[in-house]
Amino acid sequence: MSDIFKLSQARRGDRGVIVQVGDHGPADEHALELERRLLELGFVEGARVELLHEGLFGRDPIAMKVDDMRVALRRHEAARLLVRFEIVAVAEPVFVPEEAAA
Repeated sequence: MSDIFKLSQARRGDRGVIVQVGDHGPADEHALELERRLLELGFVEGARVELLHEGLFGRDPIAMKVDDMRVALRRHEAARLLVRFEIVAVAEPVFVPEEAAA
């Protein structure tokens, strides 16, 4: 299973690297304009992203960190970006006896 998903599928705290901007399929004028705008905002291949906040209703819009800046997008706009998400290993709690903790 691949760890590459659309940015619109991300949840708060997810981090990754942009691997593709746009879908590179048959493009209409609106799709090309949106792709150009995303590139101007800093959503370029190789940029690191982290989802910081989701809106209350329908989880839209989303706020994210793109390299060193903060940007907000609608989820339908974020669907144009493919991101390789980092797999975060969850550390299991370690039991420490009371005698050893003191």
